Amino acid sequence: MPIPLPSGKGGWVGLVVALLVALAGGGLGLNAATNDDGGGDNTALEQKCSAENALDQLDCRNTLYVNSIQAYWQTALPEAFGKAYQPSDTVIFSSAVSTGCGSADSGVGPFYCPADDHVYIDLTFYEVLAQQLGASGEFAQPYVLAHEYGHHVQDLLGTEAQVRRQQQRDPNNANELSVRMELQADCYAGAWAKNAVGTTDASGQKIFTSISQQDIQEGLDTAASIGDDTIQKKSGGRIDESSFTHGTSEQRQRWFRAGYDSGDPTSCNTFSGPI
Repeated sequence: MPIPLPSGKGGWVGLVVALLVALAGGGLGLNAATNDDGGGDNTALEQKCSAENALDQLDCRNTLYVNSIQAYWQTALPEAFGKAYQPSDTVIFSSAVSTGCGSADSGVGPFYCPADDHVYIDLTFYEVLAQQLGASGEFAQPYVLAHEYGHHVQDLLGTEAQVRRQQQRDPNNANELSVRMELQADCYAGAWAKNAVGTTDASGQKIFTSISQQDIQEGLDTAASIGDDTIQKKSGGRIDESSFTHGTSEQRQRWFRAGYDSGDPTSCNTFSGPI
């Protein structure tokens, strides 16, 4: 599901410069340089990201984030839930894209499409986060990607389909079910963040050398900036809890923190009890 819409860098995430290996040696799914019609080709990205200044390139850094997130779930999903992980492509697009869920433009924000098992993002969304929503820290980027891959995990576990069926049976509670699903994706993002330093690329080299408390604070700040109540305030409207679909800023921070503190995705049961 998309992150709702209405610069600067904080603590720099300790990334190992292993881009050529990560991309050419079996990185876990990135289709980049996507055309407006949705056709992807990552050849140009692989060539560009082998340069010495690759970490200065937004799409190159996001490639490493995606590889770390998926490397984590390849181990964590079978350990925690007894189910094999199936990698998902991340499609970086510009302006508009065709997906298994229909056509979309950059205005919808990053989203996961269960129909084709892809994560979609126009990287200009990070400018919106920084300039309009106040989430300018570097860790905003992996938080966003880890949240969307949380939806992929929900799809693999059958959670997404179960929620959709329940929403159809009980439309009066459709928004609350959506909130619970989004908060679980935030919690899954936190569990990845706790374990990100342990993730490696295809050659066994660490992708992250460190994640600082400042990085985690930037993740929490991002979660707060995209809470339903905060976005409604920034939009100049009244706060309408009945229309919430992603959770309040406080809820999103709390569940990201819960996943990070436990480091265990099985602790992310947002469907039982109060949220």
